[in-house]
Amino acid sequence: MAKDTKMEPLTGKDLVKKVKELDHLSREEKAKECGYYTITKNGAPRVNMMKFLNALIEAEGIQLDNTQSDANGRGGRSASYRITVQSNGNLLIGSAYTKQMGLKPGDEFEISLGRKHIRLKQINGTDSEADDGE
Repeated sequence: MAKDTKMEPLTGKDLVKKVKELDHLSREEKAKECGYYTITKNGAPRVNMMKFLNALIEAEGIQLDNTQSDANGRGGRSASYRITVQSNGNLLIGSAYTKQMGLKPGDEFEISLGRKHIRLKQINGTDSEADDGE
């Protein structure tokens, strides 16, 4: 990217692709190369990390708040990363977590109980740990 011309910040798949290409650079350099900077009165570039990181999170499909679901008319609670034992003794892990992890109906887990934790090991490979509020 030329130093004297400001590009429009990348978003979506283009942003993710560019960040992967720039794996060797620092976070600030990646943000600048993707167009997330402004030029100060002194002519120096100022990197806007918050906008860059938010755009990257959105591009990866991770929803940190429920503004998108409100926009399309479907409300719902946002993930709090805490669960409570229900009156029937069950622990319910909501869809916000399973979506974030990319789980699909039918995915199976092996359960290991510790003194104050529950470990879920996905049968096809990856590990996930659910804390009981310790």
